[in-house]
Amino acid sequence: MAGSSFQVSKPMSVKEISAKAQDFDFNPFIAMKYWLRTAETLLREAQIYEQEENDQQAYLLLMRYATLVTEKLPLHPSAREPENRQGIKATTKRLPVVLDTLEVLKPRINARYAAWEKNMERRREASILLGHERSRSDLAASSDPAVAGNTTTLAAAENSQLAVKLAHKEIRRRDAARKATRQAGVSEQEEQERRTAGLWDDWEAALSKDRSKEEDEMQRNMEATRRRMDGTHDIVPDGARKLSRPRPAPIMPLKNGSSEYRYPSVTRSQPLSYEESFDSRSSSPTIPNLPPKPPKESASAALYELQPPPVPEKATPGPPSLDMANAPPQSNFTFRPSAYLESGEPLRTVFLPPTLRTEFLKHAAPNTRNNLETCGMLCGTLISNALFIQRVVIPEQKSTSDTCETVNENSLFEYCSKEDLLLLGWIHTHPTQSCFMSSVDLHTHFGYQTMMNESIAIVCAPSKNPSWGVFRLTDPPGKQAIAQCRQSSLFHPHAETNIYTDALRPGHVFEAEGLEFSIVDLRP
Repeated sequence: MAGSSFQVSKPMSVKEISAKAQDFDFNPFIAMKYWLRTAETLLREAQIYEQEENDQQAYLLLMRYATLVTEKLPLHPSAREPENRQGIKATTKRLPVVLDTLEVLKPRINARYAAWEKNMERRREASILLGHERSRSDLAASSDPAVAGNTTTLAAAENSQLAVKLAHKEIRRRDAARKATRQAGVSEQEEQERRTAGLWDDWEAALSKDRSKEEDEMQRNMEATRRRMDGTHDIVPDGARKLSRPRPAPIMPLKNGSSEYRYPSVTRSQPLSYEESFDSRSSSPTIPNLPPKPPKESASAALYELQPPPVPEKATPGPPSLDMANAPPQSNFTFRPSAYLESGEPLRTVFLPPTLRTEFLKHAAPNTRNNLETCGMLCGTLISNALFIQRVVIPEQKSTSDTCETVNENSLFEYCSKEDLLLLGWIHTHPTQSCFMSSVDLHTHFGYQTMMNESIAIVCAPSKNPSWGVFRLTDPPGKQAIAQCRQSSLFHPHAETNIYTDALRPGHVFEAEGLEFSIVDLRP
C-alpha cells in the first residue's frame, strides 16, 4: 500500500494524554460563542474517534472538553451574561457522561500501554542493535494520541484515491443510518432538540427559570467534576459519583441525534500484538486480567442525549441502504498527519474536492457580476483521522464589494448539527481584488481556527492570477497576533509579516479527484 507506515512508536499513557489535553490556550478575549462551538466540536470529534475505537484520541478530546467546561468557561468575562448562561449550563449537563466515558476508556489505554512497556523491556536490546533512526513522522506519532502505537498509518498524498473510496462508502453508510433513524418516526425537530441538548436553543426563553437554583446546581456539578478530574481516576469521590447516571453496561449506547443507532464509522487500526513478531498482527495484546471489552457501542452517545429513546429494531435482510448502515467497518488503518503547525502540533489531512471552487463560483456569479462578495461554509466529516469536505453551505449574508457578513448564524449551525457536519472552514470571493487574506478575512478566520486547528480559508479571485488560494493562520505568530489585535477600524495593517500561510502547497490540504460534494444554498 503506497505511503503506508508500520508504526512501532509506543502508545501514550493516560497521564501523557491528560497532560496534552489540558495544554491549550484559552483566550478570554475570544467571544464566548466560539468557545461554546469549540466544545460542541470536541464532542462531535470524540464521538467519531470513540466509534472508530481510537481510544487515545477520544480520551484526549473528552478530557479537553472537561477542562474547558470546568476550568476555563467560568473564567470568561461574559460567562454570567444571560445569553451565555444557558450555553454553559448545557455543556455542564454533559459532564457526567463525559467522565463516565473517560473511566471506560482509561483501563483500555492503560492495558495497551502496560503491554507495550512489558514487551519493550524484553526487546530493548534487539532494538538497540537495529540502530533504527526515527523520522520526524515517527517522533510526532509518539506524541499524537490519534496515531501513537497504531500498527498502520497512511500518507495522504499517496493514498488519495483510497481516501475517496473510503469517504464515499462511509458517508453513504452514515446517511443511510440517519435516514433509517428518521424513518423510525422521530421528527426532525425532536431530533434537533435532542442532538443539541439545548446548546443552540432559544436561550432567552429559558431565562424565566430560577437562575439562582440553576447556577448553584451548575457550580456543584463543576466542583464535583474538578475533584474527579484532579484525582487518579481510580477513586471517584462520592460527590462526583452523584453526577454519573446509572447504566447497565460499562459503555453507553450511541445516539446520533434523537434516535439510538450505531453511528457508522471506520474501525481503528488494530493495536500491535506485542507478544508476537512485528510481522504479525493481532486485534489486541494479551494481558492477564485484562478487563473484558465492552459491547461495541459508543460511550459518547449521551453527549448529545441524556435520555435515550427506544432503540429502533435492526432490519434483517432489507434494502441496500439499511444493509450499508449496519455493515461492519472494514478499515484497519489511520491517516497520519500531513503537516504541522509552526508550534509543532500535528495537522490532520483535509481532503478537498478539486472542482469545489468552480462550482461555488457558479453560485456566486450574480454577486460577482455586481462586484459583491459571496461566502460559503466548508462542511464535512472525520474518517480515520482525516477530514473530508463534502458540502458547501451558503448561509444568509450581507455583502459589499470587499466584505461578506453571515446573517442568522443559528440556522447554519442547526443545519450542520442536523446533518452531522463538522465546520472545516470557509470559502469566499474577491470579485475585483487579488487573492490574499485581508485584515477582515484574518479576523473572520481566527474564529474558525479557534474551533479547529485544521480549518481553512479558500479565497477565489476569478479576475486575477493566481485565481484562488487555500490559507490558514500561522500558529505562532499569526493566530496569537489576531487574538491580541485591538484595532477598531475595519481594514487595518498588522505588524507580523508571516501572519498567514498556504495550506495547500505545501500543507495539510490535499485535492482528491472524484471526492463527491454538494452545495446547499440557505439564502432566501
